[in-house]
Amino acid sequence: MASGVNELLDMLFEMIDEAKSVPLASDKCMVDRTDALDRIDEIRSAFPMELAEAKKLLAARNDYLASAKREGDLIIQQAEEKAKQMLAENELLAKAKRESDAMRRQAEERARELKLAANRYCDDAMRRTEEAVAEAYDEIKKARTRFRAAAAGMEPGQAPAQPQNKPFDAETEG
Repeated sequence: MASGVNELLDMLFEMIDEAKSVPLASDKCMVDRTDALDRIDEIRSAFPMELAEAKKLLAARNDYLASAKREGDLIIQQAEEKAKQMLAENELLAKAKRESDAMRRQAEERARELKLAANRYCDDAMRRTEEAVAEAYDEIKKARTRFRAAAAGMEPGQAPAQPQNKPFDAETEG
């Protein structure tokens, strides 16, 4: 028994092709009616199987296409989500860069302010030190004058007989 409609149709074709011609009519032939009808019945019975196979193949094809479409849609969705994530990361990175730039500018400005304040403080401290040293120097000069006067036997407040502009040396004058 043949397995498919095509084989059955081929067998029917061979039967008709190999059939004996009718005398005086070349386009007519003699075919065993029973054999031909059996072949046609086999073809009819094979059609539902062939149609069922074709329907199964179409259903499988449709399932495969639907699955491919779902997979494609999923890939597109994942790509869109990844793109959104990357965009968000880029925006976050840009925001962090802007914030860090602002913080750096603030830190630089604060450092300039602190440097100016430190310079003013140092200048003020040196000015006060200079004033204190000048005051101390004046006190030392006054004390030296009193010391010389006392060493020369003079009363404080009297002018020395000869002014001396040389520095005091304890070893030579002692």
